[in-house]
Amino acid sequence: MPIDQSFVGRVYPPTAPYEVGREKIREFADAVKDPNPAYRDPVAARALGYDDVIAPPTFAIVMTLPAGHQVIDDPELGIDYSRVVHGEQRFVHTRPVRAGDVLQVVVTVDAIRAAAGNDLVTTRADVTTVGGEAVLTAFGTLVARGTA
Repeated sequence: MPIDQSFVGRVYPPTAPYEVGREKIREFADAVKDPNPAYRDPVAARALGYDDVIAPPTFAIVMTLPAGHQVIDDPELGIDYSRVVHGEQRFVHTRPVRAGDVLQVVVTVDAIRAAAGNDLVTTRADVTTVGGEAVLTAFGTLVARGTA
């Protein structure tokens, strides 16, 4: 069954605040095998003009992926997760994520379109500090197979 187009523009509530820690940044950098010292060493980060260590650009997936589950888990939208594949992901940064940031995510359904018998659901996840400073936006597309 096709996904209802009226969900385009739906905005989900902000996530609980997520405090970014140095250790989480280091673990992520290790997981993606990025040796950049700015991800581990505050002195190296300060030499680049940052107050503390910064996170690799894709670190935002730690917050945006769980936030995106609000869309997948929305019973009104009716996505069968067993038929979903990840189609696309990109991040647009206003500034790097830094250790000590306390961030939240607001997810919006940007588009729903049919292609080759599938529905493509594009979401936008706006990541801000709890004080409202824009940090980045993540765009993702899910492919709901055999629904269109």
